[in-house]
Amino acid sequence: MDQTAMSGTTATTAIDRSDKPGHIGIILLVAGLLVGAAIALGFIANEWAQPLILGLLALLSVVGVFGLFAFAIGLIQFSGRAARNDLTKTIVDSADDGTVVTEGENDIVYANEAYLALAGARGASDVRPVGRLLTGRAEVSEAIYRLATASRESRRLVEEVRLEPALNGRGDVGWYRVRVSPVRRNGKTATLWTVSDVTPERERQENAFQELQHAIDYLDHAPAGFVSIDADGEVSYLNATLSGWLDFDLARFGSGGLHLDDICTPNAAALVQAIRGQPGDVRVEVLDVDLKRRNGTPLPVRLHHQVAFGHDGRAGPSRTLVLNRMSGEAGSDGSSDAEVRFARFFHSTPMAIATVDKTGAILRSNAAFTRLTPAGAQPATIRDLVAPGVGLDRALSDAMDGRSDIAPLDLTLAGDEARSARLYLSPVAAAETGDGERAIVYALETTDERKLKDNMDQAGKMQAVGQLAGGIAHDFNNVLQVIINASEFLLASHRPTDPSFPDIMQIKQNAYRAAALVRQLLAFSRRQTLRPQVLELGEVLSDLSLMLKRVVADKVTLDVRQGRDLWPVKADLGQLEQVIVNLAVNARDAMADGGKLTVRTRNVAGSESTSLGHAALPADDYVLLEVEDTGTGIPQEHLDKIFEPFFTTKEVGKGTGLGLSMVYGIVKQTGGFVFCDSTIGKGTTFRIFLPRHVPTEEEIAADAAAKEAPKKLAADHTGAGVILLVEDEDAVRALNARMLVSRGYTVHEAASGVEALDIFLKNDGKIDLVVSDVVMPEMDGPTLLGELRQRNPNTKVVFVSGYAEEAFRKNLPEGEGFQFLPKPFTMKQLVETVKAAMA
Repeated sequence: MDQTAMSGTTATTAIDRSDKPGHIGIILLVAGLLVGAAIALGFIANEWAQPLILGLLALLSVVGVFGLFAFAIGLIQFSGRAARNDLTKTIVDSADDGTVVTEGENDIVYANEAYLALAGARGASDVRPVGRLLTGRAEVSEAIYRLATASRESRRLVEEVRLEPALNGRGDVGWYRVRVSPVRRNGKTATLWTVSDVTPERERQENAFQELQHAIDYLDHAPAGFVSIDADGEVSYLNATLSGWLDFDLARFGSGGLHLDDICTPNAAALVQAIRGQPGDVRVEVLDVDLKRRNGTPLPVRLHHQVAFGHDGRAGPSRTLVLNRMSGEAGSDGSSDAEVRFARFFHSTPMAIATVDKTGAILRSNAAFTRLTPAGAQPATIRDLVAPGVGLDRALSDAMDGRSDIAPLDLTLAGDEARSARLYLSPVAAAETGDGERAIVYALETTDERKLKDNMDQAGKMQAVGQLAGGIAHDFNNVLQVIINASEFLLASHRPTDPSFPDIMQIKQNAYRAAALVRQLLAFSRRQTLRPQVLELGEVLSDLSLMLKRVVADKVTLDVRQGRDLWPVKADLGQLEQVIVNLAVNARDAMADGGKLTVRTRNVAGSESTSLGHAALPADDYVLLEVEDTGTGIPQEHLDKIFEPFFTTKEVGKGTGLGLSMVYGIVKQTGGFVFCDSTIGKGTTFRIFLPRHVPTEEEIAADAAAKEAPKKLAADHTGAGVILLVEDEDAVRALNARMLVSRGYTVHEAASGVEALDIFLKNDGKIDLVVSDVVMPEMDGPTLLGELRQRNPNTKVVFVSGYAEEAFRKNLPEGEGFQFLPKPFTMKQLVETVKAAMA
């Protein structure tokens, strides 16, 4: 063991017990062998003794010479049996950090000078292990326990501890970083402890933290506001001055902070986020905007907004100085009230305003202008704002020439064909020259107005086509009525064995086929007769499932998905079924190679209907019916025409073009809405919104009464009574009168309402029933009914018409009772209706 010398009270030399000393027994053994050899030579004969002595001396000489050479080249060292690196030991001995090597629990085999100084050791017996050296509060004990555990488990660990007072009386407080790591020594595991005095480092950190706290305190209470906003609009810092102006609690930052929209008006937020720059740029913008207090009231401010852009072009957190422009407030920059008012008006106006130079480059703009392109980078020139088109370059040239009579331009915004704007250009005063502002551009977004105009144009076109289709259908119904009635008379007078009987049947069947086409035209024009009833859409689909499976064929998979607790709707059952079947047939035809047809139903609440993106859909409760296919899709240029009559993309003879027009008319007449979305190659989805039906008390009572007393028609079609038949078409009137007379009725014929009124008066009101057409010259059916009611309030009336009952009911007094028979009708339908009305 190397005993160290002490300087004062502190050790100045390292303690090293790592080398083991030589053993004296080995020396005594070697000496004994030499003495024994000398004695043995005394007993050997003289002739052998001398050579042996010479040989022994030669052997010892060789060993000595080899030892000298080995010592000279460093192969043998006399400081210990283990070879030692003196340079490494010197470095460790003089290291600034205290180093200790222990074996077992507390057996110290090495301690350098720094550790002896920290421990205040007076000698080798005075050195304490790290665990005993570092004692203090509970948190220190816990750290030492963790280090000791790591030592026993041969793990590395680092801990920092705070001691009061510091080791060896170096101060009132000391900070120490302690490391423990395992080392291998002579096949055994030892532990290397390192103790570093980090008190100066911690003091520097505390000083820096205090300086930072002072800087933050100065910034917080400066007479101007300061805010930092990142690229996503999150407010990462807000000083106390600005927080006070806006009445926000700074503690809120600990729970997620504020967003730009919380402290800025929409106009201000648009301007702040509109700043764009190239990678590496640092942009500074001065913005006169309104911030938003916590209670929603505005605060006029001037922002000195600095943003640095990274190498990827993304904006970093801003450094924004905020000057209060409210008159008399702390931090006010003293600007005039007129300037503040102008800035607020400029950025609050809904009209987008920008100034451009002679090249069209945008120099300044207000908040509304930045919102014209919210999704991407702000345009550098006015040409980048709109899609390429004629007129803008000529208008700019006229503005540069000082012309003031430049016509407004209706242009599409760049990057979005669905958005449009109207631009007004005004030249700057001629006195202003150079490369500065040369024109002012005013812009109003007209997207909503254009959509409304398109919808109105489409609605007007559909209404005009509907009126034309309805007029054609009305006149055509009269023709079909004659054909059907005449064919029935002919069939009644011919036996099935007659050669002409099949031809007459062909006439009648094709007349009914033509009547079906007319009903489709009336459906589009919304003038067909509907018999609405309260329906459960889920039940309707369940009943139609088998038919739909047969309709879509084997190649198409049918998937019906019913929503839960569907609300009731009020619609004509047969017409609604026809709508679903027509859509299924169209979907099947679009999937010639197979696909999937999905029919879905669900409730759509009023709050949800406003967010579906259909501007024409009022906010209300609906039941949604979706028919989706995976077919070829509909081209965009055809989407606006698919509901028009006779429009079809099918081959000649494979479609009339009336299927979707009928769907449109039925849905509209029911009070619903139909929309179509389609993508080429992916498929088409039709969405039908039917209004939710809420039954009234009267409807509930009427349904109950109808169930208790169902109406039954008599099987006997003969009758007696006087009938006034009013019809302006001579052929139709003659055949209808013939039908009624053949059943036993007395019939008076009238070609108009005026003539019918005269006949009614001549018979002193002794008319049992009036059967009248609705649309007639001179006096129509509803007017005739009013005149008859004045003369005989009990007059019974049956209206016949090719139009829907609802088309003329609105022209009658509330609660007016009558029977209705839609054209074309058969003889059986006519006599059944007449007998029921006269019963």
